[in-house]
Amino acid sequence: MTREEQQRYMISILERIVNIPSPSGYTKEVMDFLTQEAWAMGYPVEHNNKGGIIIKVAGKSGEVLGLGAHGDTLGAMVRSVTKNGCLKIFPVGGYMMSTIEGEYCKIHCRRNGRTYTGTVLTTKPSVHVYDDCRTQERVAENMEIRIDEIVESDKEVEALGIGAGDYISFDPRFEYTPSGFIKSRHLDDKASVAVLMTFLKYLHETGKRPEKTLKIIFTNYEEIGHGASFIPSDIQEFLAVDMGALGDDLTGDETKVSICAMDSSGPYDYDMTNRLIQIAEELGLGYAVDIFPHYGSDVSAALRGGNNIRGALIGQGVHASHGMERTHIQGMMNTLALIKGYTGLEDDHD
Repeated sequence: MTREEQQRYMISILERIVNIPSPSGYTKEVMDFLTQEAWAMGYPVEHNNKGGIIIKVAGKSGEVLGLGAHGDTLGAMVRSVTKNGCLKIFPVGGYMMSTIEGEYCKIHCRRNGRTYTGTVLTTKPSVHVYDDCRTQERVAENMEIRIDEIVESDKEVEALGIGAGDYISFDPRFEYTPSGFIKSRHLDDKASVAVLMTFLKYLHETGKRPEKTLKIIFTNYEEIGHGASFIPSDIQEFLAVDMGALGDDLTGDETKVSICAMDSSGPYDYDMTNRLIQIAEELGLGYAVDIFPHYGSDVSAALRGGNNIRGALIGQGVHASHGMERTHIQGMMNTLALIKGYTGLEDDHD
């Protein structure tokens, strides 16, 4: 499988999965899609009770390495219906309300299975009408969804089947530019899901076997903190493949793979982190080592859950995380190369 073939598959599957709505807890469709892709390659798939999936790849030894990425994204939930037929919202995951202002969205009804479209706006959305529209604080209480249906009251909205507890997903607006940038919502962490699926595809197409048996875990509650709080007990090492935060005094960028030495949950395993740095050096990868003080990962959740593991964290740099995000194909390929090296495939760099 050539480098160009890997890139094509990576972009193709990334575009597909970012367009599958999957706010934390509403992830069945994306998990079903990933399950079907893994099955088509001949890999067995387990489902945990929370709805995440575990894909097993037999290695040369029985020692088990976990590789994880999360398929859930940011989103929202309907809090209430206003008297004039708009929706009040409550966020799923942590983001600035200003980053979703003006965004198109979908409302996923629990009661009848229907999906409606809408737009996220402030409660004072027009400069032609409201004197203080520019200075209005962008908080959840001041945001609402305008539904694309002819409704003027709460009763008319409720008649559509829309009500409190319905999920809201934000349109990703995926774009792959000629210069190699990927612009989209939900690159945290679907870019890494695409990297791991490309790794699976690479193993399948080449017939290569990793040094250790792999359990690739796609979690579905990472954005709210407990995605990998439980993992299979035979995993000794767990490598989270998430995203590299960018900005301020950080040294990463969108073309590099970031290796996180410490985040808000504390330092990552010393020896694993050192080994990742060593492999990146040996392979001549574009990489950065950074500390993310406002960040937590599935390894953080696994450690807090009492799992007896060593853990580390890597991922391509993602600009404007939890907003309108952007990464680069080079950063994703550097992340893939580091995963190959860490799993014992460092002799193959094509």
